[in-house]
Amino acid sequence: MSTPATGQELGAFLRAHRELLQPADVGLTATARRRTPGLRREEVASLSGVGLAWYTWLEQGRVTASRQVLEAVARALRLDAAGLRHAMRLAGYHEPVPADADRSAAGRLAASVRPILDSWPASPAALLDRHFDLLAWNAAWSALWGAPEQVPADRRNLMWLLAVDRRLREVLHDWEPLAMNVFQHFRAQAGPALADPRTDELYRRLDTDAPELRHWWGCHSVAELTARSVLVDPPGLGPVRLTLSSFHPVDDPSALVVLFTPASPADAARMTELTAAGAAGGAELLAAGAGR
Repeated sequence: MSTPATGQELGAFLRAHRELLQPADVGLTATARRRTPGLRREEVASLSGVGLAWYTWLEQGRVTASRQVLEAVARALRLDAAGLRHAMRLAGYHEPVPADADRSAAGRLAASVRPILDSWPASPAALLDRHFDLLAWNAAWSALWGAPEQVPADRRNLMWLLAVDRRLREVLHDWEPLAMNVFQHFRAQAGPALADPRTDELYRRLDTDAPELRHWWGCHSVAELTARSVLVDPPGLGPVRLTLSSFHPVDDPSALVVLFTPASPADAARMTELTAAGAAGGAELLAAGAGR
């Protein structure tokens, strides 16, 4: 079941969604005198079939809910599938996640997925763990977004890169909608992992390195990482249209592969050119190092 920390996170999540709803959204008649935004607690309690005191305690993180009751509350709050899944995980209804990540398992996963990433020479692709740390990537990813190995290991994370990395933000047009969607997806799939040490460390890094975006990780919205078209403009190459997709490896459903596929043959040709230039530059650096 949920811990005090995740119970409070669940309460904050439910409260945020309650405040977004209007009486008309759930078939109620609005009154003229309404001091608080959204629905009142007593309205959600009535719609869910629970007592007002109990629902108040649920928002305060003082009680736990059964699956059935939480589903009733989710229906009252009009949560979508991602929101319901997130609420269930925060309440403790999830497959347990080990407190300490198994590094050897992550290494084996990266080794098994890396050949797949390399089979897409013109499509930037990377393997992320459940914290969105980068475990593996292909040459096209490095050529477009910059080599992850040049980023300190504690910041080698997709959320950190989207929020902080200057090159990525300069190359990616309209970076903010994609970045926000990545944060929402992380929140939706993390559930109780929001309280684990690595997640806490990530949020502290983000808070230090991108304080202007603090409202992002204080937000309670969740969503799936949806397929979308993105436009990138690497220096000296010209604009390239890519299609973002993602999937979970069978060996570890908590991990995620993100893939940016060129939208047309012309886009593929430009990505091939960019990847080749990146590989040539890397070879020159290696040769220079060997000659020292």
